[in-house]
Amino acid sequence: MNQVQFAFQPLYSLHTGSAVAVEALARPAAGRISELLESAMRLGRLVQADAGLAARAVHEAQHDVTRLPLHLNVTALTAASPAPALEPLLSALRDTERRPHDVVLEVGPPFHSTPPAALLAGLDRLAAHGFRIAFDGLGAADLPLNLLAESHADMVKLDRRSLGKLPDDTPTAALTEALVHFADRTGIRLVATGVETEAQLAMVRGLGIGLVQGHLFAPAGQGSIPAGAITPAASGSEDYRSCGTPAIKDFLRPARTVPADATCEQVRAVLVDDVALSGLVGVDEDGKPRWSIDRTRFLLAVTGPFGHALHAHRPAERLADPPHVIRNSASALEVLDMVSDGPTGRASDDVVVIDESGRCQGVVLVHELVRGMAEAKVEQAAALNPLTRLPGSDAVARDVDRRISAGEPLVVGWLDIDSFKKINDTAGFAAGDDVIRAIGRALTRLATDLGGVTVSHVGGDDFLISCGPDTIRPLADAVLDTQWSADGMPVTVSLSTLLCPRRSVESYNEISRRLAPLKKDAKNLRGSSWVCGRPDTAGIDILRGGPQASAPAV
Repeated sequence: MNQVQFAFQPLYSLHTGSAVAVEALARPAAGRISELLESAMRLGRLVQADAGLAARAVHEAQHDVTRLPLHLNVTALTAASPAPALEPLLSALRDTERRPHDVVLEVGPPFHSTPPAALLAGLDRLAAHGFRIAFDGLGAADLPLNLLAESHADMVKLDRRSLGKLPDDTPTAALTEALVHFADRTGIRLVATGVETEAQLAMVRGLGIGLVQGHLFAPAGQGSIPAGAITPAASGSEDYRSCGTPAIKDFLRPARTVPADATCEQVRAVLVDDVALSGLVGVDEDGKPRWSIDRTRFLLAVTGPFGHALHAHRPAERLADPPHVIRNSASALEVLDMVSDGPTGRASDDVVVIDESGRCQGVVLVHELVRGMAEAKVEQAAALNPLTRLPGSDAVARDVDRRISAGEPLVVGWLDIDSFKKINDTAGFAAGDDVIRAIGRALTRLATDLGGVTVSHVGGDDFLISCGPDTIRPLADAVLDTQWSADGMPVTVSLSTLLCPRRSVESYNEISRRLAPLKKDAKNLRGSSWVCGRPDTAGIDILRGGPQASAPAV
């Protein structure tokens, strides 16, 4: 067991393009994890080994600062075991201050050796602890369909071998379509695993599956990403927020709550008294949400024929739904992702926001969130340069301000095309536009590949770049080593950079002012050039380019 290490592979949402969870994958020093578990089963210690591995995965995941929901693999026998068997896992969660609600237990084979009644009882116990339940390997494992129907699982993962048969294998395609229909009707989230090609991705999208996992989203050799190396939805949405996308707190409204044991008549009275309410949240004595009610669906039920007689003095919970719950630290994109992947009939239900203790803090109205996100995207799109689809200087300005506030060292670069007027006059403005687009695409690709790079197109043939000191060298080499041309006419570029140690500059404006003379120095060099200065010295380093034979035409 001590020879086992863990890697963490992301699950991606096709609605937002971001990671929404990570799965802990056990990697023995030799052989496969299935062989280790088979050996433990022969020794009668499968449950102990299973629980121990899950506990170790939780501790390993503690190093993953993203705190995405964690998927843990357990066998059906472990899921059916009495509560004490999982004490190592529960203890690990307490040690790492991770809540069971943030853990998805992926229950896998063998199912045939576990009595169905015992497994259903075990799944109920796990759900009572707060764990979410998934079934793994559907299509290859021995999972009984009646168990799938009776377990009220949150998620089902399609086996990669089934996906590999699509779309040519007609029976597999028909079964997959039936599962998609089943998931839509029951609210179960369906995950396509083993997505490795663009064709498979297009097929999954066409089927309406919203969650995916596979090497297409983690390049070959990185299919299992070490802890700490994953960019989650929350971190990704931080980038969106920096571009003007609002956060969840911008949409938080006070929640109208009633006791969880309220009757239908009590709820009806509240809704009739306040026509502006879109719904109610039933909370327990600790203020934690237990159910939610949508105004329209509830009133249709209680005001229809015999509705009052059937429901008035009965618990309101009978007409309620499990609440859409999300933590207050989540991003607006995570809210949309949760709603998009939920049951289609509840897409407009209020989302209940909870604090760190699980208490109801307020609600988010989905229509307000969608409108706010759309308005932010329109504003963001309006700020993009129509030629390169890159943002303007504000993007670099925000990144610079963030790095200065955090006390980080940084580099800001100013890149422009040499003798651009001559290019337009000689090769034509269309060729000039092509060069600008090509450089913009190259910078965008480099920013993605290197990470931690912000690129702006500030108009004409000028680009701004901000990044860390360790990133500027590979970026500059890639740009300056490229043989640029406009309709066969050689094109050179000039790069001026300001290397700013920690707390050496106070503002973006100061950096802009110091870069201006460096740009002139770079333009006075022959060929593609690069000069670098520092705010704490008057000297400059000439890293590329030679002396000009004559003054350049700019």
